[in-house]
Amino acid sequence: MKKNIILFLLLSITLTSFGQLKKIKLIHADNTFKNEEKYPNAIVLLGNVLIEHEGFTLKCKQALLYPDINIIQAVGEVFLNQGDTITQSSKYVDYNGNTQKAVSWGNVVLKDPQITLTTDTLHFNRLEQHLYYRNKATIKDQTNTLKSTVGNYYLIDKKFQAVHKVEITSPNNRLVSNHLDYFTNTGRAYLFGPSTIYSKESTIYTEKGFHDTRTKISHAVRNSNIKYKDRVIKADSLYYHQINGFISASKNLVITDSINKTVIKGGYAEYFERKDSAYVVQKPVAIILSEKDSMYLHGEKMMVVGKSNERKIRAFHKVKIFKSDLQGKCDSVYSNQATGITKMIHKPILWSDGNQVTGDTIYLISNIKTSKLDSLKVINNAFVIQKDSSGFNQIKGKNILGKFIENKLKKIRVNGNGEVINYLRNDDEDLVGILKMKCSEIEFELGENTINFIDFLRKPDGMTYPPSKFPKEFELFKGFFWRDKERPKTKEDIFVYDIE
Repeated sequence: MKKNIILFLLLSITLTSFGQLKKIKLIHADNTFKNEEKYPNAIVLLGNVLIEHEGFTLKCKQALLYPDINIIQAVGEVFLNQGDTITQSSKYVDYNGNTQKAVSWGNVVLKDPQITLTTDTLHFNRLEQHLYYRNKATIKDQTNTLKSTVGNYYLIDKKFQAVHKVEITSPNNRLVSNHLDYFTNTGRAYLFGPSTIYSKESTIYTEKGFHDTRTKISHAVRNSNIKYKDRVIKADSLYYHQINGFISASKNLVITDSINKTVIKGGYAEYFERKDSAYVVQKPVAIILSEKDSMYLHGEKMMVVGKSNERKIRAFHKVKIFKSDLQGKCDSVYSNQATGITKMIHKPILWSDGNQVTGDTIYLISNIKTSKLDSLKVINNAFVIQKDSSGFNQIKGKNILGKFIENKLKKIRVNGNGEVINYLRNDDEDLVGILKMKCSEIEFELGENTINFIDFLRKPDGMTYPPSKFPKEFELFKGFFWRDKERPKTKEDIFVYDIE
């Protein structure tokens, strides 16, 4: 009994629902007739046909109306109108009044207050206010032109969901993607697959992100990069304000400078196009590339400024340098890649093989063509120390000029107040004497932990002591400080902060 009641209720609801379906209403036709043999169950409508259904009107030259199944097939200059929002023209339209679905084909042009859509075949679900196409379409709004092979347009949300060979062309920009959502009322595109944004200034690539075609603001968050003529910026998250020429990059930042053969890494950076400068923090490191051995430069903060032919790198606070044959440390560094000069400021120290070099300021000069170290200058309180098995070889003076050969410090010249302590050994490496001498100008040839040759250019003052007679109080010059524990032994050590 209960089953029969339920079945009756379901049948009643179904019949009521069908009964509520409104029929397609014929408003006008110049001529109507039936031809059951040729068009079974259809009414043939000819000339200035006008039908209406649920706020939806259709005009055409001729049509077949099937009253029993509530379907109309329109042919020839078909015009659709939905209220004051949607207008459409095409050659053919099939419309089902029961499902309120229309299929249009043949030079379809659809317009709403936001866009104009052109395609060959268009599907329209009026109940869901959903348009879709499967064989290419072009959509134009106030500022942009969108093309794609497959797409969906949701009228209520003003959203295009476009896939496969998608292209948005806007003033000064072109966006190419395989999958995006585009909102016609805001001009914003949300990217969900490999996408590239081309502009005069740059090229942005991302596999997930956002692009505002009107404000020219982009935010890329997956496998993203921005390319310029001479550099590439990569990061997990890239924010780009094209009009202001500003980029902020977060997490796993890599800036590659192809002209100056430099890579900048860090956790966060801000880049300013008009000044051609970048500010980098969170473990920033500059890698100056060479064929055999790259140099790593780290500081708490880093700035890269200047055009490609005059780029400058500045690192601030707790600066460390690592190269397999040269290491350094100071408070701040200024490097001019156009001149090849690197200036180390405030308590600078360099290690080259067994040589420890200190002074008030140290300049490193590189060959700008080969990037090889050429020479150095140590200004004020210059001090070079080597560790000997019996003590320390020491060279001290006001200023020092040094010469690198194959990236190793081989020759130095002391200018002003020169002093030297040298542990002298024979060919069997036996200690035979200890030289302590003063001279205003001295030239040295350095070996590995040894001084191979000394030339006193002016009258020296001092002597050579037998090892057993060398006064203990003479062993170390004033200001001596052996700092080998601070020396970075690997490129990872540049991030280790020493306790001072």
